[in-house]
Amino acid sequence: MNELQEQNLRDNIRQLIEVVKQKRVDEQKSLLAEEDRLRSIVRELIDVELRQLQETTTPDNDPTPNKSTGINVLEDLLKKIIPVLQTDYKLLTTNPEQRESFRAHIINAVIDTLIPAEANNEAGEEGAAVDSLDEEVDIDIEDEGDNEKFIDIRTDAEKSDEEEPADPRDDFGVEGADETGRNVAYNAFKKVETSIIDAYELLSNAEDQELFYDYLIANLKLYFDKFESELSTNVEEPTNQAYDDAKAAEDEAEAPAPEGDLDLGGEEELDLDLGI
Repeated sequence: MNELQEQNLRDNIRQLIEVVKQKRVDEQKSLLAEEDRLRSIVRELIDVELRQLQETTTPDNDPTPNKSTGINVLEDLLKKIIPVLQTDYKLLTTNPEQRESFRAHIINAVIDTLIPAEANNEAGEEGAAVDSLDEEVDIDIEDEGDNEKFIDIRTDAEKSDEEEPADPRDDFGVEGADETGRNVAYNAFKKVETSIIDAYELLSNAEDQELFYDYLIANLKLYFDKFESELSTNVEEPTNQAYDDAKAAEDEAEAPAPEGDLDLGGEEELDLDLGI
């Protein structure tokens, strides 16, 4: 190779190096521009999501009321009592039987509470019959025969020792139900009982009373279902087809190859064409 050929070779190599350098610079600029464009798009999306989130979380100070007064009153009541019941329900984590007992006792107590309230609202129409019944009872009680002649000589202290105070939770209880659940339900119901009675007694319309009663029982059951699902530890993670396919491919790739069929692959070759 003479001196002229050698000089031409050097010039070609320099030109190639400059081309490669310029190409890398152009690629880097293009990559930076693409990153800037993506950042701008992401910022716009975040701004949109934040605006939507603020709109959905802004409290409605003037909600549209329901057509039924009974449902409006019930909705206001649920806002007061559901957080109380939720807190006490979620205390019971030893076993599901405690929560089932809590649930059964609360619903049973609500029914037992509202039935007398409903009867009180109708008492005016049945006043005469009630008075007649009281007269009959008085007559029966007075006719006790020799029992009236019995003289109790025990002192007050002796009477107190012999009489065991009744546990109000026994009357509250549902037969066969878990007692821990019963006890927690008893305390919880005492916190909400007055609110339930006060709300129901606001209503004098028979249709409103019926809707209030039916929807209260239904909503209590639904909320207890919701609380139970929130306590569940066996939650299945959501998935989709793309993930399942990718996971299957990954498991297949990680599986050991059969003996005698090990493919090491070929060596990667670097082919640099200098254009000479």
